[in-house]
Amino acid sequence: MINCLESMRPKHRSITEMFLIASLALLIGLVVGALDFIFGSVLLVLSDFRDDNLLLTLPFLPFVGLFIIFIYQHFGQGSDQGMSLIFDLGQGRKTELPKALIPLVILSTWLTHLFGGSAGREGVAVQIGAGVAYYGQKMGKIPNASRLFIICGMAAGFSGLFQTPMAASLFALEVLVLDRIPFKALLPVVIASFTASFSSHYLGLEKFSMPLGEKTNLNPQLMLKLVLLGLIFGLVGNLFALGLKWLKGFLAQKLANPYQRIFLLGLTLSLALFLLFWGRYSGLGTNLISLAFRGQEIYAYDWLLKLGLTIVTIVAGFQGGEVTPLFAIGASLGSFLGPYFGISYQLAAALGYCAVFSSATNTFFAPIFIGLEVFGPNQISSIFIVVAFSYMLNREVSIYGKQKGPELI
Repeated sequence: MINCLESMRPKHRSITEMFLIASLALLIGLVVGALDFIFGSVLLVLSDFRDDNLLLTLPFLPFVGLFIIFIYQHFGQGSDQGMSLIFDLGQGRKTELPKALIPLVILSTWLTHLFGGSAGREGVAVQIGAGVAYYGQKMGKIPNASRLFIICGMAAGFSGLFQTPMAASLFALEVLVLDRIPFKALLPVVIASFTASFSSHYLGLEKFSMPLGEKTNLNPQLMLKLVLLGLIFGLVGNLFALGLKWLKGFLAQKLANPYQRIFLLGLTLSLALFLLFWGRYSGLGTNLISLAFRGQEIYAYDWLLKLGLTIVTIVAGFQGGEVTPLFAIGASLGSFLGPYFGISYQLAAALGYCAVFSSATNTFFAPIFIGLEVFGPNQISSIFIVVAFSYMLNREVSIYGKQKGPELI
């Protein structure tokens, strides 16, 4: 497969161009970090309000869905394609980005979470970053650099929200095309990613971190357990990606009208989220992550219900993302399985947190560095092993439909 990113820039750039690229990457990081702070902070406030007022919010989810479809159809200019637009830009299939993308995806995601949809937030952050980078590179007028800046923006968006700049850099570099990492983009990507992380943190957006205890000594018995966990988490990540793909195709035929689809599925979600433990599976899933790492009650089916309800939320047409729910799915499943494998619930939750994300997104380096930046270095060997087996289990599906398929090795 010809690497579509090889043409990201000419073979040699002048010192002036390199300086301008680095300067723009710094500026992109600052702007994206500030926007991530605004988006993330408001999202947390809305989520807290929803949790305290479920009777005032959840019943209106289907009606809010109708409004979301309306604003995208009348003001979106193609913005409803979301992450697919970003992949098209990053892979060189498109050269234009709708001006309405950033405000619409922020507003619709706030509404989705306020009224109880089970969704994430990284998709929004990545779109914010890519949008800012797209217009920033147009101002800079640097030749053959549009895709380079799209990757910078993706890294900045992810990093500003999660404050994991190393993981964000690698995520942006490896997610567009499997088995192809455009290292020529590394320097500006790192600049944008770290700048976004620092700026959002400086403004007050909190980072989730859970440093794990002392390093576990690997032995053959533990290695076997880690391999089995990696395979289980890999199956779960692929189940999410396959379910998302299948339900999209099924509903495209059975409920082609977007208004009917979002209203009927929104009504179903509203009832289900009420009946299933009073909103336990609404929103990001950070409540499940907190329960998993604190050793509080995690049910055997938490991961499955969160998986199914998130798929339905996204397929219905509500906005957000999938990564934080993937973290919640992996952490809750890991915390439940840990005692059966003779592994601490915290370590098992961390393994699931990283590995389910890896298999669902077809990324390898980013999940490992998420493990390093969120959980510290003590258990990185265990995380590496589990992610490796999760990643290699099945690489034919991904939550990103426009991700270019893997080469056979």
